[in-house]
Amino acid sequence: MPRHQREPGLLPRPLAILAGLALVAATAAAVRLLPPADAVATSPPPEPSAPPASRAAPLARHTPALSAAMAESPLPGFVAYVDTAADPDFDLPAAALRTGVRHYLLGHLVAGGADGCSPAWASVGGVLLDPGVNRVANRIGRLRALGGDATPSFGGANGSDPAARCTEPRALAAAYRRVVGAFDVSAVDFELRPGESAGTASRRARALRTLQRERPLRVSLTAPLTASGLDAAGVAALRAAHQDGADVGTVNLLAELEPRTAPSGRLPRLAAAVRLAEAQIARAQSLPEPEGAWPRIALTLVLADGSELDEQDARTLSAYAVRHGLAWLSLRGADPGEEAAAVLRGSVP
Repeated sequence: MPRHQREPGLLPRPLAILAGLALVAATAAAVRLLPPADAVATSPPPEPSAPPASRAAPLARHTPALSAAMAESPLPGFVAYVDTAADPDFDLPAAALRTGVRHYLLGHLVAGGADGCSPAWASVGGVLLDPGVNRVANRIGRLRALGGDATPSFGGANGSDPAARCTEPRALAAAYRRVVGAFDVSAVDFELRPGESAGTASRRARALRTLQRERPLRVSLTAPLTASGLDAAGVAALRAAHQDGADVGTVNLLAELEPRTAPSGRLPRLAAAVRLAEAQIARAQSLPEPEGAWPRIALTLVLADGSELDEQDARTLSAYAVRHGLAWLSLRGADPGEEAAAVLRGSVP
C-alpha cells in the first residue's frame, strides 16, 4: 500500500470487502483485541448484528456457529488515505488495480482567500491550489470507471477547514458546494484540528445542513482517538452537527497504534478507547441505544513504524471490525508489511 495512504467516511460505501473474515474471526488473535468485561470500567462492547444472548459468549471459544454468524454479518471495507500534498502524483486508478482498494480519502482542502471562503488544496511549501488543480483528484473519474470512488477531506494538519475563517454563512455553504460540484462527490470528510472553536463547529454544521437539503450528501468527521475516547473538540463538533440539523453518518477515529515496546495489552487498550468513543458518539447524536453508534465508527490506525503492525495484528483488527460492524478500516503514516496490508484490504482470507 502506498506510503501516504492512511485512508473515506460518510464516506463512500466501501467496496474493498474484507474477504474470508469468518476464518479470520476463528483465529485466537481476535481474542487479544476484545478484553473481558472486567478489563475496563465501561460495559462490554455490544454487537448490534447479534442477538443479545450472543454478547455474553466468550470469543476465546470460537465455534462453527459463531464463525457462520460473523460470515453473515455486514463486512466493513478498507479506505486508503492519500495526502495529495505529499504525494501529488498518486495515481488512483493504477493503485486500485494494483491493490484492489476502490475507495480513497483525499486530503486536504483548506481555507483560502483573504476571507477563508475559497477552498484550496494544501500543497508542499504552503502553496494553495485551486480545487481543479490537483492531479490526484482529477483522476477520480477514471477511478469511478473501475467501480471505485474518492472523498475529499477538509481541514487536517496543513490548514484550517474553511469554517474556521469563513464567517459568512452563504459564502461558507458556497465554498463547500464548489468542491462537491467540481468533483460531483456524494460524500465529504472533515478532519478536526485540536482546539477547534465552537463557532467553527456551528458554522460548518449549518452549511452542511444547507447542502444536505439540496442534495444527498454523506458527511464524516475524522477525529483523534485518545485513551478517554474522543477529545472535547470531537464531542463538541458532533453535538453541534446534531443540534444544527446536519447529519454526520460516520466518525473516523484517528488512533496512533502503540509501539511493540509498550506494556502488553496495546490492542485491548485500543478497543477500550474505541468503546468509550462509541458511548460519546451515541450521546452526542442522541441515539436511542449506544449500540447504534458502532456502524457509525471507522477506525484509522496511524503507524510511526510499519513493523508495529504485523499480519496477526491485522487479522485481529479485521475480526474486530467485522464483529462490531464498523464502517471501514484505514491506515496512515508508515507502510506495514505487505501481508498485513493485504489482510486489512481484504485480499487475503
